[in-house]
Amino acid sequence: MSSPVDPLDPVHLGPESVRRHLHRHGLEPRRSLSQNHLADGEVLEAIVFAADLTPGRRVLEIGPGIGILTGALLARGASVTAVEVDARLAAHLADRFAPAIDLAGHEPDVPGGLRLVEADALDVPIADLVKAPYDLVANLPYHITSPTLHHVLGEEPRPDRFVLMLQREVAERIAAAPGGMSYLSVFVQYHARVEVLRIVPAAAFEPAPEVDSAVLVGTTRPRRLPAEQEDALWRLVQAGFRERRKMVRNVLSRQLTALGRDRIDAALEATGIVPDRRPQTLSVEEWLRLAETLGMIGDEWRADDSRGPRQPDDGASRGARVGDTDAATGPGPA
Repeated sequence: MSSPVDPLDPVHLGPESVRRHLHRHGLEPRRSLSQNHLADGEVLEAIVFAADLTPGRRVLEIGPGIGILTGALLARGASVTAVEVDARLAAHLADRFAPAIDLAGHEPDVPGGLRLVEADALDVPIADLVKAPYDLVANLPYHITSPTLHHVLGEEPRPDRFVLMLQREVAERIAAAPGGMSYLSVFVQYHARVEVLRIVPAAAFEPAPEVDSAVLVGTTRPRRLPAEQEDALWRLVQAGFRERRKMVRNVLSRQLTALGRDRIDAALEATGIVPDRRPQTLSVEEWLRLAETLGMIGDEWRADDSRGPRQPDDGASRGARVGDTDAATGPGPA
């Protein structure tokens, strides 16, 4: 007797099959949670292929939705930890993947096993979700892109590799070369080598979002600085991108008044950075050299504001860390 057809597997997946599945189970997508479900089997297979998984490999998936990617990861033999904030979807996943959950309950890290966590991934330490080594593979909810990247890359254990579906604009910004850099570009490229694998049209989702998406692939680098020096680096980069269209000499002098203009000028000269360049033209390596030359930047920030740094000009998404000038805010351009 043949096995029943799974309408959400890569062969049968499509917008109509996703619509029927959602309707059958009473799972109306919630726009506030960026619930746009992948509905293209070719793209699904490309994500799993890019993850390059071996049986038993630990995978963290944030925002599994109705389990389209989850099922493909389990079929490849991954040991998946899926974190879902929506109680309706968590209950659906618990029912749909009951055998895989039972399997993981008897033998942790077993190939094809699933650990389901109903929680906001941003509120749970990474170490409580998954052990190293692991990979992050997810169709990431758009509205938590920036804070999720900070949470996952800023904490230990970090993933060895990540394959993420993001808004196209955000993915291209993260992978940008000097000239188009942003705070998020610097942060992610400090932690990982990244590339945009492919563009995914809005029609590949159900319901279709207002913008195209892209698959971003990253390989995590060893940390290049101890924690306290990383903090100083991010204070510097955050200060620079608060006025991203201004000359780096002027913006740093205004944002870091406690350092003094002379110290900033001397550091720029010592690192070979022309003072009238804009922050978006500086590479990660140039920010690192500038931070090393300036030395530790404490919590004093602006000498005329004891409350700490001002928020970035262009805002941040819910839960984003200070300095997230590039946070996605849900379907639509970030």
